[in-house]
Amino acid sequence: MENTPQEERELRHTQRSLSASKFVLIAFLIIIGYFLFTEHLAHTIAFLPYLFLLACPLMHLFMHGGHHGHHDHHEQREHDDKKGDR
Repeated sequence: MENTPQEERELRHTQRSLSASKFVLIAFLIIIGYFLFTEHLAHTIAFLPYLFLLACPLMHLFMHGGHHGHHDHHEQREHDDKKGDR
């Protein structure tokens, strides 16, 4: 089903107006983000030392998850050594 020339013009006009409104929305959000960042920078900088202190225990919890416990690893190694001796 083909569009008539009038329908095609209306479709292009609608697409252009949508792209223009998207541009305006993105520009508006960037401006709002800039002012939020600059106005609240003093408040956020005051909390940075606490964020670093909070990061230490969180990193400890999540980074040691790859070890899967030291005791079990030792027993697994002995089991693998016995298996290789056969």
